[in-house]
Amino acid sequence: MRRTLLQFLFVLTLVVNACAPAQPAGIVRDPAPEVGGLSLPDAAGIEQAFVGPPDGYLLVYFGFTSCPDICPTTMADLRQALSDIGDDAEHFEVAMVTVDPDRDGYPEVQRYVDTFFGDGLALRTDDDSRLREVATGFGADYDVTTVDGQPEVGHTAYLYAVNEAGEMLLQWPFGVTADDIANDLEILLDRL
Repeated sequence: MRRTLLQFLFVLTLVVNACAPAQPAGIVRDPAPEVGGLSLPDAAGIEQAFVGPPDGYLLVYFGFTSCPDICPTTMADLRQALSDIGDDAEHFEVAMVTVDPDRDGYPEVQRYVDTFFGDGLALRTDDDSRLREVATGFGADYDVTTVDGQPEVGHTAYLYAVNEAGEMLLQWPFGVTADDIANDLEILLDRL
């Protein structure tokens, strides 16, 4: 009898867990910050609003091209996550905003983004107040200082998911695995 009860409880646990909605590994933003009213120009000078494509999401990262470790790791993990979800990747666009515009001109940022995503957006501005407004809208931060004559850049290491209404729904801190990001991207698609 005890063994039958334990088997029943085990099966019940599996059924309940299978029916429960999947929870993302990233941080759910509730209420979701509205970032759709913010924009930055791309390499062609076209203002790009922070909104996802119809029936999809915009994935946004704030970083810089000479970042030695965090930025390339995050971009590589995102590239792997998008590869892992196969054809579903067509529902996602990627944008990188440089927080080091003094060293990152459009050609540098676009080459950097193209290294990871052939059709990604490279966004920048020389207007620090505008860049600060956009970063703050996402809850991101950055700081560029000079140490021994060399620029030192610090920045928030998050990746953000924005829906087509311009709501920033989810963010991933540095260190979330490509597998977890891929799972979260599928969860986002299930919620379209």
